[in-house]
Amino acid sequence: MLYGVVKSFDEHHGFGFITLPTEGDVFVHFTGIVDAGYKTLHTGQKVQFVVVEGKNGPQAAEVSVMTDDEKAAPTV
Repeated sequence: MLYGVVKSFDEHHGFGFITLPTEGDVFVHFTGIVDAGYKTLHTGQKVQFVVVEGKNGPQAAEVSVMTDDEKAAPTV
C-alpha cells in the first residue's frame, strides 16, 4: 500500500493525480476509488492506494481517503 496526497482532480472528466513523497505523480481515474459514495477526490486529501499498469501506464487503484486516525498513525 502506498500513501500520497491528491495533487489535482477534475470532477468533470473524472481523473487527476496523486503525489507520492519520493516518486512523483501517479494518474488516478474515478473508477479506481473504492470508498462507498466516493467517485471524486479533493486537492490536499491524503489517500492510500496501490499502483497498477493501466492502459496508458501506471495508475492508482484501490484508492481510499485516509481517516483522521489513519493520518495520525506513524508510518513504518
